Amino acid sequence: MKNNIYVENYSSSLDLIETQKAIKLIKNNFEINLSSALGLTRVSAPLFVDPVTGLNDNLSGKEKAVSFNLISGKHLEIVQSLAKWKRYALKKYNLSGLYTDMNAIRPNEEIDNLHSLYVDQWDWEKVISKEDRNLTYLKSTVRKIYQAFLKTEAYISNIYPVLKHDLPNDITFISADELLKMYPNASNKERENMICRKYGAVFIIGIGKTLSNGLIHDDRAADYDDWEFNGDILVYHKTLDIGLEISSMGIRVNKDSLLKQLKIKNEEFKLEYDYHRQIINDELPLTIGGGIGQSRLCLFFLNKAHLGEVQASYWDKEDIEEFKKYNIILL
Repeated sequence: MKNNIYVENYSSSLDLIETQKAIKLIKNNFEINLSSALGLTRVSAPLFVDPVTGLNDNLSGKEKAVSFNLISGKHLEIVQSLAKWKRYALKKYNLSGLYTDMNAIRPNEEIDNLHSLYVDQWDWEKVISKEDRNLTYLKSTVRKIYQAFLKTEAYISNIYPVLKHDLPNDITFISADELLKMYPNASNKERENMICRKYGAVFIIGIGKTLSNGLIHDDRAADYDDWEFNGDILVYHKTLDIGLEISSMGIRVNKDSLLKQLKIKNEEFKLEYDYHRQIINDELPLTIGGGIGQSRLCLFFLNKAHLGEVQASYWDKEDIEEFKKYNIILL
């Protein structure tokens, strides 16, 4: 069953042409703000990788990567994210921090207002020291990213005053377990909506780890984020009345957390992959990193009701016609 959200009396703040212009302005401005805030260098990234390297991200483990064979018979996979490749690239390029445009195809995604088959995001990664692997450093980095959000919001609302938002000056931090205790009778998504309505901008810490009720807030791969030092940035999206996840990020696994998390997920077979062996042998730098959704950022700043208003992808004919009834026109 789809999770479509239909907005009564919806009217886009900008027409199609102005929307396209604004998308470009938002992306250009935020990219500058992000790279400046974190000291990042832009690099080119692959669209596909060799699966035997272990560099592709299997996300929650349920998704199947799009793949194809070369004329030679070599099997390659379209990337699902660059979470692991970035760490490898930092060593290869001898950089302290990098960011890139990540494009992916996720054929198993359930399409709705916030999800499409096409994923576009800024992927970033930064080298840290052993002493930086703590919540204080994580929160400091989150605040820098959030300030980049605020700068872009101020920039675009100055050009288009109709797009003014009420983002708070600072972001609120809460652990997934604290959130569970606040709203014990709500679902995970309902808890996100409720906390975002209350604070406007929230970072939920501990995505993937087991909570006090024996469950997890959301699934997360075992081999890139350390579940003790990761989280999601969410903002309150008034148009849809939801908590909108803009970014997933965290301090990456070291040898100990990798072994622990692979065991929890029964994925110790991955220790045979080159990438995982390099972590075990301390051959890759310690890092922090994440992804920031480009279309989601535009969805938020442009007060849109559907990703299809800012992103050209595939939408079911039935969805196109149904959303049109609510004046939501999909590209």
